[in-house]
Amino acid sequence: MLTYDIALAALADPTRRRIYDLIREQPRSVGELAAALPVTRPAVSQHLKVLQEARLAAFRREGTRHVYRPDPTGLAPLRAYVETLWADVLEAFRAGDLGNDPGGHR
Repeated sequence: MLTYDIALAALADPTRRRIYDLIREQPRSVGELAAALPVTRPAVSQHLKVLQEARLAAFRREGTRHVYRPDPTGLAPLRAYVETLWADVLEAFRAGDLGNDPGGHR
């Protein structure tokens, strides 16, 4: 079972977040990703492996290339978690608690 912490851990790295953003824009090969980033192809491959293990990225073969795209499977638990946070914010807003810092800070 996937949990949101796996996706959070995978996306905690700024390079992995950039890779994820790039494949969200359009499917890309390792070479295309490496050309867009200040890291080597082996480093891109390692980052993609982490994203795949978190089920945030998947690939299809096109000849000898692997073309990566987002995999929504790993994002679903993270989305559900964020939605619970949003529900908490809405409830605090309804209760009039938003903006009331118990420490007196604003």
